[in-house]
Amino acid sequence: MSSWLILLFIVLYLGFLVAIAFWAERFPRNRILQHSSAYTMGLAVYCTAWTYYGSIGLAATSGLFYLPIYLGPIIAAPLFVLVLQKIIKISQFTNATSIADFISIRYGNNRHVGLWVALICLIAIIPYISLQLKAISESFHVLNATAFTNHFFNDFAFYIAVLVAIFTSYFGTKTPDARTKKPGLMSIIAFESLFKLVIFLLAGIVITFICFDGFGDIHSKAKSLPNFETRNTIGGLENGINFLLLTLLSLFAIFLLPRQFHASVIEYRNPKDLQNVIWQFPLYLLLFNIFVFPIAWGGNYLFQQHHINPDNYILSIPLFFGYDFLALLVFLGGISASISMILISSVALSNMLSNNILIPHGLLPFMKFEEDKATNKRLILVRRISIFILIMIAYVLYKLWAFDFSLVSIGLIAFTLISQLAPSFFGALYWNRGSSVGALVGMISGLLVCMFFIFFSKSQLPFALNFFEAVQKTQLQFIPNMFFWSLLLNGMCYLIVSIVSKGNYRERNNAEIFVNITHFEKLKEQAFIWKGTALREDIIEILNRFLGKKRTEQAMRIYNQRYYTNEDSTLADSNLIKFSENLLTGTIGAASARILLSKVSHEEELGLSELLNILQETKETTILNKKLEQQSLQLTKVSTELSKANEELKEYDKQKDEFLDTVAHELKTPITSIRLATEVLEDEDMPSELRQNFLQNIISESERLSRLINQLLDIEKLVKGRVQMDLETRNFHECIVQAVKTLQPQCKQKNISIEYENNLPIFLKFDNDRMSQVLHNILYNSIKFVPQNTGKIVISVSEHSDEIVVCVEDNGKGISPEERELIFDRFYQVKNQNFKKPKGSGLGLAISKQIVEAHHGTIIATESELLKGAKLMVRLPKIS
Repeated sequence: MSSWLILLFIVLYLGFLVAIAFWAERFPRNRILQHSSAYTMGLAVYCTAWTYYGSIGLAATSGLFYLPIYLGPIIAAPLFVLVLQKIIKISQFTNATSIADFISIRYGNNRHVGLWVALICLIAIIPYISLQLKAISESFHVLNATAFTNHFFNDFAFYIAVLVAIFTSYFGTKTPDARTKKPGLMSIIAFESLFKLVIFLLAGIVITFICFDGFGDIHSKAKSLPNFETRNTIGGLENGINFLLLTLLSLFAIFLLPRQFHASVIEYRNPKDLQNVIWQFPLYLLLFNIFVFPIAWGGNYLFQQHHINPDNYILSIPLFFGYDFLALLVFLGGISASISMILISSVALSNMLSNNILIPHGLLPFMKFEEDKATNKRLILVRRISIFILIMIAYVLYKLWAFDFSLVSIGLIAFTLISQLAPSFFGALYWNRGSSVGALVGMISGLLVCMFFIFFSKSQLPFALNFFEAVQKTQLQFIPNMFFWSLLLNGMCYLIVSIVSKGNYRERNNAEIFVNITHFEKLKEQAFIWKGTALREDIIEILNRFLGKKRTEQAMRIYNQRYYTNEDSTLADSNLIKFSENLLTGTIGAASARILLSKVSHEEELGLSELLNILQETKETTILNKKLEQQSLQLTKVSTELSKANEELKEYDKQKDEFLDTVAHELKTPITSIRLATEVLEDEDMPSELRQNFLQNIISESERLSRLINQLLDIEKLVKGRVQMDLETRNFHECIVQAVKTLQPQCKQKNISIEYENNLPIFLKFDNDRMSQVLHNILYNSIKFVPQNTGKIVISVSEHSDEIVVCVEDNGKGISPEERELIFDRFYQVKNQNFKKPKGSGLGLAISKQIVEAHHGTIIATESELLKGAKLMVRLPKIS
């Protein structure tokens, strides 16, 4: 394939990545970037060129031993709920900017611990970056079928390294605060994680099902190759131990690799991300693993007579079958796997190089007297230069050294080196006895063992020969051997030295916080113990220099509000010291923050007994705070309920007033009619027929007045439960018929009909007068609201296993869903009369509800399916 065509696609691809980064920087709260899958794709930076190319090479040469690369992280994923969640809480609590900061803070902000952690990361990861450049260079030469050149300016990888260095320097160091989220950088990593997975799966599908006839075809062809069976079984006990140690190695790596720490901890956003990554990340790795075996053994079968690097099978097979465009996509996928690793690793390493090596061990005196803007610019410049230098060193290593090793060997060596952080890291989380001296001795001893294995494994020195002869008798492979012996010595030194040595009060204080973070996370700065003297103005001056006046003023406002402090106070208390230390840690690292503050404060050493007393008081304070918090929540709940009850009482009073107004109106209406009719009857010359009409009106209004008074008395008695029900077994059918009969005059008056067809007896235990009142109220209510002349009311009865249901449906205006509960409220009629008021007091349905409930039944309103109006349903229990 033409080199110019390849370069054109690379330029377009890199331009697309830059566009994504600028878009993400402009819209950092975009829904796509905030999705939990974006966090998972960030963690998927674990899959570098090693897994993209190298796992195929390892599967082709060592069979099943490519699986531990994936199994370790898959096993680790369920632990994210316990381990990673704790790491994130501690990092947020302490403002740790990197894994070096994290470990050094645990051991008393010890700058020597931070230095050695950073050095181990540099020694492990710079060759790992070389691996990515090696993969880019090799895949480029495979794609365009050209020979490797040793000249810098003719090497494609050189230009990629320079471009990535420039890009990372810009998007990875925009602010001096290393904890600032980097949406541009992380959006590229998320996109590349998705892109490389899609391309890997696409290539796997084409190779498996088009180049070959599926998994079975590849398996049958591969079985004819020598050593197929032996390579694709774990083997005996020795190989099983090798497999187990490699799995453990990759499990440690998912927590300890600087890029994984940055992606999982520094870029962490919300708990939902952590909940979803538990299943999304293993799924991602499983998908990446599906086609490793068929590509590896398909390549072994095709190229058994050729000398082709198995790492490049995923490129070579499409080229062999003439699928050049697929090979180009695979090449771009490999570039994605490589670039994303270089981006995030160089950012993480530059933070450690500046915050844990350069600033606390040399640059700090040249920075602290600068103006704040100049200080920030110098910090950013140091990190940008660090990124550029780190990537260029990795490129030089690739040119001078990396070609002698396979991708897998470089990756596994990096994993083994980074695993030397395991004892001090996991000890920091779960063992409060670990000391800084123990951590230092453990890390250095483990690192020395690794160096011995790497540089003296082929040495002719007598002691080296004797040692390696003894090692070979264990039947462990080179990497598992190095991992086992280095970590064994590392862990033993950490354990023994920590037991025999005593850390200072800072270490013990931080150890207590790390191990019991859930007890202290809400105490903020109060969880840290500090005793000494410092001037408030000196502390603020340091913050101004490194954070800027605007940010310092904002931080001090937060501090003053949190602790209710007096801004005019001269001396700084322990809370301000720790608050300032946390702020500075995010910018210059924990060790440098401690050094700076120690210059302007006199810190007093605390004895063990004093420290333990303070810690005990802190724990008791935490417990008390929790109890107070619970009581506060209970009081808040009670207060809310009281407030609600008060509102209900106010509403009740309001409704009561409205109710009394309505009652007064209802009483006045018949009384007024009676009085007027009586006055008219005083006329002796009135015709007898007209006199008879007025007398009839007086009787009618008197009955109405009597009925209203009875209703008021009824509702009051029913609510207070003072009504005695005359419960006897009767035929409810007769009760319904009688209620319909009494309302026939009203029906004739409006020319409407009531339909009820049922001749079967319905025996229930009920109070006949009261249930007649219920039926009368319900039917009378329907009569009022159905239209003149076309009104229709249907009564139906249905029998169920334990109840009888009586339904009254009409074709009136219906009842809205919002009103269906309210119509049974005795105050509702008054509250919502914004139209011409119908006849009646509005008490009928309220009384009906009380009567039905007194019969242990229920009454509800809904929409009539039959007549499209209102529907009231009365449910009454059968005789028990």
